[in-house]
Amino acid sequence: MAQDLYRRPAPGQHPPHRVDAYKSTPGRSPRKPAVALPQTLSEITGPRLLGERLVVHGRVLDEDGKPVPKALVEIWQCNAAGRYHHPGDQHDAPLDPNFYGGGRARADDEGAYQFVTIKPGAYPWKNHHNAWRPAHIHFSLFGPAFATRLITQMYFPNDPLLAFDPIYNSVPEGARSRLQASFDLEATRPEWALAYRFDIVLRGRNAIPMEDEHG
Repeated sequence: MAQDLYRRPAPGQHPPHRVDAYKSTPGRSPRKPAVALPQTLSEITGPRLLGERLVVHGRVLDEDGKPVPKALVEIWQCNAAGRYHHPGDQHDAPLDPNFYGGGRARADDEGAYQFVTIKPGAYPWKNHHNAWRPAHIHFSLFGPAFATRLITQMYFPNDPLLAFDPIYNSVPEGARSRLQASFDLEATRPEWALAYRFDIVLRGRNAIPMEDEHG
């Protein structure tokens, strides 16, 4: 049965490599017939791609812009298909056996943290008949004890679903932009991953909006 998923295309199903009326094909099409390699178990059962790889990084700061050293930062998120690795998530999107969806790191002395992850997918959440949550990553930060915990969400810039998301829009309009990460070209890893920066300000007028205990 698995072999049927990788059945080779039938002759005549796809256009030929060389079409003389298509002027660029003669110079780049093979001059000899292709050699068919036998499929092995790895081609049939090998791992699937996780999604768009990302570097998410930033600093944990206080209201004066000073670093909060050694802050404990946690993230959790759904996979690229929009499903959480949690029994309570019964969305029919596929689970990714290679992606757990959570991470924990301690910031350095300058308050800097970094995670390598994938871009989460949007998912339906039944707030109304066609409600979709925009792509987001949950963050939590711990103080001296687990009882001193703050929770927020990071969103991606220019996501069209932000305009329709009641969770994002429950934040006062002037503070919503603080929940959006910024694309960081300098922090990208060439030919490997894009990067987004999300600085987290804990207090003061520029604080990142946080969820209250009932959020």
